[in-house]
Amino acid sequence: MSLAARKIRLIMSLRQSGIQDLAVLSAIERMPREAFVPATFHDQAYEARALPIGCGQTLSQPQVVAQMTQALLVKPRQKVLEIGTGSGYQAAVLSRLARRVYTIERHKQLLKDAERRFLDLRLHNITAKVGDGSLGWKEQAPFERIIVTAAAIDMPPALYEQLALGGMMVLPVGPERGEQELCRITATPDGPHWERLGAVRFVPLVGGLPGTEPLPSLDDDPSVSGGWSAA
Repeated sequence: MSLAARKIRLIMSLRQSGIQDLAVLSAIERMPREAFVPATFHDQAYEARALPIGCGQTLSQPQVVAQMTQALLVKPRQKVLEIGTGSGYQAAVLSRLARRVYTIERHKQLLKDAERRFLDLRLHNITAKVGDGSLGWKEQAPFERIIVTAAAIDMPPALYEQLALGGMMVLPVGPERGEQELCRITATPDGPHWERLGAVRFVPLVGGLPGTEPLPSLDDDPSVSGGWSAA
């Protein structure tokens, strides 16, 4: 089966699973997922599984990317912050939906590879940097939307403080080996408003840079949808 046919099958599968936002489906359909994985995995780019991208990290399953993107409710004039650039795929999808995407990665090599992909695909509305994503990007705040691709024990306060009033943050919340839920948090005048969107499984959010904190371990379980660099 050709990559084009596999992509069509994936889009149909996403629709059947509850992804109904046409803008999200279009963004995923227009983005060549094979460009974000090593060449040896090109034939698996549109399969329902996470794929390794180096530095012990993975590219999330397409269903997870679609679910989180749809939950973020991105509008065309908005500014989005992504925590965990990874391969760059999630940022690339968001770039088709938002005015500007800012993305932070803790692994220098992953960021370098992602920036090369952005350049090759002419995605000029993405700005990336190496850093501790748990601290956000204060210089560019506030953000209308924030997406976090690793599980936090609770809402990261520094990230919430960088949300615009009415802004939304989508992230998995829960312990590494316990129950986790995908949550959407809206910044309201009365404080954070939580919505629980369903069970997920992510590796934990890690602060600091490599060498300053122990890295989470990843196994081959395809249910592990991402890490600090899961996108």
